[in-house]
Amino acid sequence: MAVKFCEGSASGVYKYVQTEGYQAESKIDRWLYGNYGMVPSGNIWERRGKSVKNAANTSVLALPDRLLALWEGGMPHALDLDSLETIGTDNLEFNSVPLVYSAHPKVDPISGHIYNFGISIGIQPKLNLYESDRTGKVIKHSQTVLPRLTTFHDFLLVGKYLVFCIPPLEIQPLPIMLGLASYSESIRWKPELGTQILVFDRDDLSLVSSFTTEPWFQWHFANGYIDADNNIVCDLVRYPDFDTNQFLGEVASGETKTEAIGTLWQLVIDPTASKLISNTQLIDRSCEFPTVAQAQVGKDWRYTYLAVHKPDTILHQELVGTIGRFDRHTNILTAADLEKHLYPTEPIHVVDKFDPNQGWILTVIYDGKAHQSEVWIYDCDRLEELPICRLGLPSVVPMGFHGTWNPK
Repeated sequence: MAVKFCEGSASGVYKYVQTEGYQAESKIDRWLYGNYGMVPSGNIWERRGKSVKNAANTSVLALPDRLLALWEGGMPHALDLDSLETIGTDNLEFNSVPLVYSAHPKVDPISGHIYNFGISIGIQPKLNLYESDRTGKVIKHSQTVLPRLTTFHDFLLVGKYLVFCIPPLEIQPLPIMLGLASYSESIRWKPELGTQILVFDRDDLSLVSSFTTEPWFQWHFANGYIDADNNIVCDLVRYPDFDTNQFLGEVASGETKTEAIGTLWQLVIDPTASKLISNTQLIDRSCEFPTVAQAQVGKDWRYTYLAVHKPDTILHQELVGTIGRFDRHTNILTAADLEKHLYPTEPIHVVDKFDPNQGWILTVIYDGKAHQSEVWIYDCDRLEELPICRLGLPSVVPMGFHGTWNPK
């Protein structure tokens, strides 16, 4: 879905990304492929080769001439920026190895260069790093052997570094390949392995530092910067274990029983000595989807915007119930006052094109009572006040993951 604002009016476009898997399933009007929490349909022989599909459903990246719909384990799909018509899979002019392009690219706010990663599956799993110019064309690539087949969702661009935290997960690929188990069922939590921290030089994509510390799991990072002592300071939403995997499986069933609480933490890393200096919880409120202003990516920043749970909800029974702003200078979390039947998605920060000091927060709200969706716009400094705009949408937008703002 895209919402376009222009000269006091707004318009919306709804389109399904026409992936190969989506077209095949639409043609016969039933599920064929497995994915994160489901196995392929049919008997064991019919499931072969259908263990996963590129769903193009996790995030988007706006390039000057097209929009990329991103997934976790394959190529992006290019869409028309205006109509959202699917152009097709896009290899970003990269032909060295099969392009595996993750859903959380980082864009340098000065150069416009794009950094991303992907995991190549094989006898020796490898972490691929990519640097692209502002058009999306891959101009640098490196590979680093991973100790095991694992998964991680996000990373950080921090000054001159790229930072990864690899949780203690191990994937058993054979049940997935045979269609006997879903992807989520084939991931094992192994806390004895600890969390591995990898730090890369962003200029040549070479490994600078690698070490192992205490176990935790994270989906998303907020941001990071280099402090006066040349240490890496970064914030992330940290979980004590991998119960979030069980919770996500239950969300699809419509009845959640597992409590998975992620809270905002700060890491301080010494990349020269290869050690974690400190690991500190910043707030104890369950939250997810941390974002910052695009101009602050990789730099010291003040405000982190989050989707958060309300304090009076039973966490395992609800998705996030509001959005908030965490002030890193005062350690104060300010949350919007949403009624219980309203559910927001990821908060997206937007800078006013006429005033760089003015910012807005956009989020898509699902109204469970009225069964409708709206785009709400807040003054980013006044989340505790009413939104300045509530834009009704023509039909419901299913709860999703990530979005972006394209100022052009």
